[in-house]
Amino acid sequence: MSISRRRLLVAGLLGACGGSRARAAGRGGPRRRLALRNLHTAEQIDVEYFRDGGYVPAALAGINRLLRDFRTGEVHRMDPLLLDHVHEVALSIGVEPVFSVISGFRSAQTNERLRAHGHGVAQHSLHLQGRAMDVRLAGIDCATLSAAAQRLARGGVGYYRASDFVHLDTGAFRTWRG
Repeated sequence: MSISRRRLLVAGLLGACGGSRARAAGRGGPRRRLALRNLHTAEQIDVEYFRDGGYVPAALAGINRLLRDFRTGEVHRMDPLLLDHVHEVALSIGVEPVFSVISGFRSAQTNERLRAHGHGVAQHSLHLQGRAMDVRLAGIDCATLSAAAQRLARGGVGYYRASDFVHLDTGAFRTWRG
């Protein structure tokens, strides 16, 4: 079996970036950066959120603010393992982790309003806990993004073709199409 240079590079990046849960949990590994753009507020952040073996509190606070419920303004702590997950998905494809965000944290009030209007929102959505994001990855179609996340077999992966986004979360591994 022939290994392409790109596959070898991606494998090296994943190994270096701590593909294991132990490293993802903040015990070692190199620096990790995310660039996020909230499509509802047009706010952007490009931040190194992990370095020197730990998460950077100021960076996490900035990410939490950007991923707030834009309808209510409520800010909630986002799960750092979710940040690691979206970061790892981008690296597995061999691209920079530059994401457009459709939804991050969702307040109970917003979640219930969306459910009442038939938007296909789960009653106990992981968005309520800061453990889910609906995203697009710069330069990558959502089918490719979804397939890459499924190959990692971590968390939930929902592919919403008509709406052109992928849901990623830190729950049990499962997949669906919306």
